[in-house]
Amino acid sequence: MGSSESTSNIEQTSSSQIAFNDRVSAAQILANLLENIVKKITDNKDEVLVLGIPRGGAIVADIVASKLDYDFDVVFPRKMSSIGNKVNTIGAVMSDGTTYFDESLIESLKIPQEFIKKEKFIQLQEISLRKDLYRSNKSSEDYGIQDKVVILVDDRIATGSTALAAARWIRKQNPKHLIITSPVSQIHSINILKQEADTLVIVSTLTNNGAVGQVYKTIEQELEDQVVEVLKRRKLI
Repeated sequence: MGSSESTSNIEQTSSSQIAFNDRVSAAQILANLLENIVKKITDNKDEVLVLGIPRGGAIVADIVASKLDYDFDVVFPRKMSSIGNKVNTIGAVMSDGTTYFDESLIESLKIPQEFIKKEKFIQLQEISLRKDLYRSNKSSEDYGIQDKVVILVDDRIATGSTALAAARWIRKQNPKHLIITSPVSQIHSINILKQEADTLVIVSTLTNNGAVGQVYKTIEQELEDQVVEVLKRRKLI
C-alpha cells in the first residue's frame, strides 16, 4: 500500500443513496471531501495527481483537480466482457497488460482462456485508439506517479473492474498514496476496492439491485464533446 508516512485505510462512504443533480454537483462534493483527506497526507499540492477514467470520470476528475488546484491526467482501463454478453464484465485491462479478473465469474461461466486472450487483445487495441484520441499530446507512458498522492476518479463504479485494473497499474509505479474515489459505487465493490486503495472515498453506495446511474437526476449519455473540451483545455490533445 502507501508509505508509512501516509494516512491509510480512511473510508468516507454513505450507506444511503444520495441523489446528485449531475456530475458537476457530485464532483464538487467529492472535491470538498478530498481536500481534507489529502491535507492529512501532504501539504504540497505539487505532490498530488488526479487521474480520470474517460468518459464520465474524466469530467468529474477535471472539476476536482480544478477546484483543488491539482495536476490532471487521464488513464484508459478497458472492460473485458464474457462470451456473447457485453453486460457480464469478467475483468479489465490497462495498456501495459495489467489486468484485473473476476475469477469466480470466469469459473462459473466456464469461459475458456483462448476467449479471454482474444478479448484482452481487442481491448488493448481499443486502448491504443483512445490514447490517440484523448492523450495525443502526451505520448509518454510516464505519468510521473512515483512518490505522488494519486487520486483515481470515476463517475460511477459498478463491478469496479476498470478502477481495479487502473489501481494495479498505478501501484506498479510506486505512488506515495493511492486514493480511489467516485460519487457512487455498488456496495459489493467496496471491499475489493479497499484492498487496492490506501484511501477509498465513495459518497453514495447502492445495493446490488440499484443501478449506479439512478443517483444522478441528470446524466448525459453523450459525453464525447465534453471530454474533448476538457482535454483540449488541459492540452492533452
